[in-house]
Amino acid sequence: MTHPVSLDTLNTLDREGFIAALDGIFEHAPWVAEAAFAHAPFATVSALHEALMACVWARPEAERIAFVAAHPDLAGKAARAGDIAPASVSEQAGLGLDRLSDAEFARFERLNAAYRARFGFPFVICVRRQTRDALLDAFEARLLHKRDEELAAALVEIGHITALRLVERVTGPGLPNVHGRLSTHVLDTHRGGPAQGVRVELYEVGASARALLTEAVTNADGRTDAPLISGAPLRAGRYELLFHVGAYFAARGLDVPGPAFLDTVPLRFGIAEPEGHYHVPLVVTPWSYSTYRGS
Repeated sequence: MTHPVSLDTLNTLDREGFIAALDGIFEHAPWVAEAAFAHAPFATVSALHEALMACVWARPEAERIAFVAAHPDLAGKAARAGDIAPASVSEQAGLGLDRLSDAEFARFERLNAAYRARFGFPFVICVRRQTRDALLDAFEARLLHKRDEELAAALVEIGHITALRLVERVTGPGLPNVHGRLSTHVLDTHRGGPAQGVRVELYEVGASARALLTEAVTNADGRTDAPLISGAPLRAGRYELLFHVGAYFAARGLDVPGPAFLDTVPLRFGIAEPEGHYHVPLVVTPWSYSTYRGS
């Protein structure tokens, strides 16, 4: 693993040092850093990333296709064997693509083969911005694209992939916006204030499973002490928040008949903007609740 380097230091390196410092950001393509070196120094990390991507977009179409073709298949045989670039190994493993069942692996093999037959290069997507369901939906949808549309889509995804790799490699001002945030807030309108002590659980909801991601308890402001998700992209997909309001109202000692009308309140919602801020509050009484996308 290459150690992080400051942007100030990067700006002082010679051509060879600059290329070496950015090795692996772009898959098997040291020529990207070599081309961007001519535009140094860079005022911000975002400006560096924009210059790197501009060098890719400026290449003739045949070279852009060859560049995309150097990327590995998603959950392909090479990925399963770990025979791909270390960054890709880690990124695919983060979504469990190295631990697929035989049936899941066969589905990816079918999609990979159909995609390559149609476009002549592999399907590329930033897996760190996707749930597995969202990734497979995108795979199916993008098979319907025209070739020029799909080449452009692949380069946009490479932009997301490399921005995430770059912020882990280069420190300095003006970092690219690569992280999202999911937060919540519980308001008890029966008492006219924030609800303290509500247990909250966050689940990712998939086609075949439901996985607990985190849980927390609301503080005196009715919020969790930290966002439910932060410091990473929000994976596009479907989620569920469970609010255990029955126990909260019971602890308040309200004189209401049992069993409680509301016990556990579920809120299902979708995330489509991995770098966005999703605030999903609960406004609740012992007999009703509502929500909205806040800020």
